[in-house]
Amino acid sequence: MRRNLAARLGVWSAHHRKAAILGWLVFVVLATVIGGAVGTVTASDEEMGVGDSGRAAEILKDAGIDEPAAELVMVGARTADGWRDAAADLSKALDATGEVRGLKAPLPSEDGKDALLRFAIKGPSDEAGDRVQPVLDAVDKARQDGAGRGISVHQFGDASSEKELSDLLADDLKKAEFTAVPLALGILLIAFGAVVAALLPVGLALTACVAAFGLLSLASHQLHLFETTYSVMFLMGLAVGVDYCLFYLRRERDERAAGRDAETALRIAAATSGRAVLVSGLTVMVAMAGMFLSGLLLFKGFAVATILVVCVAMLGSVTVLPALLAGLGDRIDAGRIPFLNRRAKKGVHASGGLAGKVLRPVLARPKFFAVGAAVLLLSLAAPALGMKTEQLGLEKQFGSDAPLSVAYQKITDEFPGGPAPARVVVKADDIGARPVRDALDSLTRKAGDGAELTVHKASGVAEIAVPLPGTGTDAEAKKALHQLRDDTVPAAFEGMDVEAYVGGDLASSEDFGDQLGRGIVPVFAFITAVTFLLMLFCFRSVVIAVTSIALNLLSVGAAYGVMTAVFQHGWGAELIGSEKVGAIENWMPLFVLVVLFGLSMDYHVFVVSRIRESRDRGMDNRAAIREGITRTAGAVTGAAVIMVAVFAVFGTLSMQDMQQMGVGLGVAVLLDATVVRMLLLPSLMTLLGERNWHTPRYLRWLPKISHEEAEPTARPYAHNSPVPSGR
Repeated sequence: MRRNLAARLGVWSAHHRKAAILGWLVFVVLATVIGGAVGTVTASDEEMGVGDSGRAAEILKDAGIDEPAAELVMVGARTADGWRDAAADLSKALDATGEVRGLKAPLPSEDGKDALLRFAIKGPSDEAGDRVQPVLDAVDKARQDGAGRGISVHQFGDASSEKELSDLLADDLKKAEFTAVPLALGILLIAFGAVVAALLPVGLALTACVAAFGLLSLASHQLHLFETTYSVMFLMGLAVGVDYCLFYLRRERDERAAGRDAETALRIAAATSGRAVLVSGLTVMVAMAGMFLSGLLLFKGFAVATILVVCVAMLGSVTVLPALLAGLGDRIDAGRIPFLNRRAKKGVHASGGLAGKVLRPVLARPKFFAVGAAVLLLSLAAPALGMKTEQLGLEKQFGSDAPLSVAYQKITDEFPGGPAPARVVVKADDIGARPVRDALDSLTRKAGDGAELTVHKASGVAEIAVPLPGTGTDAEAKKALHQLRDDTVPAAFEGMDVEAYVGGDLASSEDFGDQLGRGIVPVFAFITAVTFLLMLFCFRSVVIAVTSIALNLLSVGAAYGVMTAVFQHGWGAELIGSEKVGAIENWMPLFVLVVLFGLSMDYHVFVVSRIRESRDRGMDNRAAIREGITRTAGAVTGAAVIMVAVFAVFGTLSMQDMQQMGVGLGVAVLLDATVVRMLLLPSLMTLLGERNWHTPRYLRWLPKISHEEAEPTARPYAHNSPVPSGR
């Protein structure tokens, strides 16, 4: 029988162990060193924009106008004007830092008990986060000095929030690394009962992540990245890297326990599990490529990051892993943990165990379990019908009790529209022409108190900062923004040859959401079509392809429902250290859809391939389902537990979007590995019977890919190299 690609790669790797292992190490080191040397390029605010807000930012960029990083500090007192001395002292301290420009006189609140200090950080805005620390120190000292006198001090601004966000992301990623890796290692120790067998998948997954980090740094010079991209890459890399190695390793151990010699066991593992890894990895990568169709830089970065790390993890699993297994031989069980090792050896090769007990009634009453599982998933998905999405501001991202969130709320309450005004950007051939200048002045007056006009005459550009009512992000602010965009600005420049666009934080959020709405349809169409075609090519069955998509959609729907219940409605949010925020991060549904469509194929391809393998050996449909699922239950359970554990770590991080991502993905994988794979898939395939494997006449031209590896005649791994001894 002609070997498939995975088998050829596995055999080559086993025959050329030193070359495979050394080549992998050289690749990881080179990728890391080169990536570290060139550094990472992050996306600027101008690149992030879409729609009118993006055009406004582009006009300012083309004109060479760098929006200063604005900061606001509110000084409050118990009595009217009680803030004056503290504000004066703080103003002097801010000037003394040498990092402040444009410091304005304190602006009193309506009741006179608070005052707002407004200034900007010197230097380019993209460096403000690195320069703001002396300002933060001065404000913190003023806060401490005034605490005993009833003086409160709150700061919020572009630079302070950027620094807080950057520090928080770095701390969260470090926390994820130091928590997720030991968790995965502990689960693998329980699964295999041996230290070396547990270390192997974790070590390969980590080296894959490290290499992918370096490659992503190189890619960032062509496609600039968001700061969250590396967290997403690590999340995906560790999860799929461990999973791929686990599938491969479990199959090899199964075959050895069944009496195969070392080479035969490795060849069968390569031809079956290795092939499943290649198919699922390719499916994940192609699904991730769908994010390029969103039209948003955020998703393009996510696509590049996930494609890179999945590709590296997949290649490592089918190349260097066989070499390591061949080289280690029986030493794969080194460092045995007696009690766990007995359980692992028993569990690996049991023909059913718990999975067999669960599967017995499912196959006996398939209609009952198919309907029950579908109803359960649809019930979990029900809250998603009322899902609301928005671009969560920093005050929601950090949590309501975070100092930055408290400062934002306090400043917004006393000075509405202050932290996040709308910005009207106007470009004209002659910005100083009388009609244009009159329109600018009139628009500034209509915008009300707090509106500020800035004219860049040399560039032919003008800006108007327009405070928004309410919190700056609520329904009242959105209504004011739409009125400004649809009525006020067009009316002010009617009949004039000018470009006028409304930008700002809220405008950017609204434009981002609109683009997401337009992008989700082509992305969804792409990933469903690709998944269908890949499954059709792999199994030559329309039924398998259609049911794959249907099962994925049920998992995604359930994840949406749980996310909505926890984060939008607050049901059980406190249990994971989170809180109700009233909405889902607007990019999360699309991201979860794409990732889950990719990740769920890991299990689906692995399980259905094993069922098809049994079917190809002559078993009837029901027996093949029983054999395939019971034989893969241990690997799928172990892989799912690891993936859920990794995602759960992200569900406990500080950022709201990371929490939503961790909970959504974790719940979906858990349901996918239990309800879908153990209940819905076998019951549905049993009901469909032989239709599962029917190839329509018009598709019989598709190449027939064997899912069974013939038992080969053993031969040595390499000339004059010893064959690992049997277990």
